[in-house]
Amino acid sequence: MEKTSISKIVRATGGVVRRVPTSIMANMKAMQSAKIRELRQALADAGLRTLDQQAKCLGLSRSTAWAVLKGNHKCSGLSAGLIKRMLASPQLPPSAREVILEYVAKKSAGAYGHNEGRLQIFRAELAFVAPRAPMPCRTT
Repeated sequence: MEKTSISKIVRATGGVVRRVPTSIMANMKAMQSAKIRELRQALADAGLRTLDQQAKCLGLSRSTAWAVLKGNHKCSGLSAGLIKRMLASPQLPPSAREVILEYVAKKSAGAYGHNEGRLQIFRAELAFVAPRAPMPCRTT
């Protein structure tokens, strides 16, 4: 085995083990962080510039909103519980809801490098999320 072919072992369902090159894993994690940063941009485009406004519309505390919007998620990304809280917010702008739902679809499909066991748990926790009609936040 060459020194340059370092890989991460990912255990899939049924005990099957596959090797994923670390460069591919790094790209997957970078895509995940970029999608999360898109959420911050969607909020800004909706006129929500301050962290207080963004946190209120996401239905999160300031500190949690800051951690989410920073977008430096190297490992697991956004949890199902956090996603449910954001989607349950009646003040979430439609563009932000769209970004979150795109994130859920890609993470559920395994695009961000999570193993199948974790993905099954993620999917199960989000199985009963029903979208709500958006009510925009006030920017004043």
